[in-house]
Amino acid sequence: MAIPTLPMPTGAYPVGTVSAYLEDVSRPDPWVADVPTRELMISLWYPAARSSGPRARYLTRTESAEVLAAGRQGAVAPDALSSVRTHAFPDAPLDPGLRELPLIVLSPGFTRPRAILTSIGEDLASHGYVAVAIDHTYETAATTFPDGRVAAFALGHGSARTPEFWRKVKTGRARDASFVLDQLLGSNPPWAGAARLAPDRIGMAGHSAGGAATIAAMLADERIRAGSNVDGSTDALIPDTGLDRPFLFLGRDGQYSPGDGPAADTWARDWPLLTGWKRWLVVAGAKHQSFTDLGLLADQFGLPLGAAISGLRTMTITRTYLRAFFDQHLRDVRRAPFDNLNADHPEVRSCLPLDQPAGGGSR
Repeated sequence: MAIPTLPMPTGAYPVGTVSAYLEDVSRPDPWVADVPTRELMISLWYPAARSSGPRARYLTRTESAEVLAAGRQGAVAPDALSSVRTHAFPDAPLDPGLRELPLIVLSPGFTRPRAILTSIGEDLASHGYVAVAIDHTYETAATTFPDGRVAAFALGHGSARTPEFWRKVKTGRARDASFVLDQLLGSNPPWAGAARLAPDRIGMAGHSAGGAATIAAMLADERIRAGSNVDGSTDALIPDTGLDRPFLFLGRDGQYSPGDGPAADTWARDWPLLTGWKRWLVVAGAKHQSFTDLGLLADQFGLPLGAAISGLRTMTITRTYLRAFFDQHLRDVRRAPFDNLNADHPEVRSCLPLDQPAGGGSR
């Protein structure tokens, strides 16, 4: 079988990457009682000065086995995801000519590692962003720390999930995101390029639980100026006073179109409380994992998700719309006006409730 490969980044910059260990000593781990601090692993992708050397590893063999076991993909070799070809160069120098770099926080779906958002992170970096993806420890199939420890998923597969549980997931992820921002913008950052980040140009996007957590993070941290929820049902977190920063809903048609059921109803509940610029878009033919690397990798492994369009096509759409959204609201760039993108992406349609306007201003 050919080596599974992520799609090439579409921007002009080569992509560098680095992983870092962070420890929040101000709080215990929310999930494991005998862990006295919150330990996190993050991956950063950034525009690099040059492209040379080996490519970054996607997952370790242990992480690959745990992720595939969690997805019940017994037909794929346990180490299959450790061979995925990425496009970023570990520890490559940051492009020296760049300053005031916008930063995008990425949060993966429940049980999923930060690696599944690599295609999004690499593409943003190739266009001059810094993207940082978070492993939310013990919610993830496996997180490997620099000292060799592996923190496995600790929350039990198949057990009942109450509304209180999911609220804890989303608000806990908001705390993780704020802590990561504190570290990157603080006096002793874990990455040498952090001094060139623009603290007033921060966005966040996530998939599934990570997308829903974006709302919680924006409510908790005003540094996050724009956010996107990709295919994740939400909790009733937005206060009656609303959330006035730009927000993008992007999800599956048939699941997140108005009237589709409980998941879409959560977006409909939140819609009037989003009082800034906003869009509600759905993609025809996509499945839940189509918006992540797992969709396009499943196609390469011969394990299609039942989607009517390829994982590569859905990833192309996801990259395009997220980048255009952040270009507009963090950079004031409108080379391709957001509302004109649909002409080249007929799978995407707007699903505004008829009695709610889309919202105006750009920031």
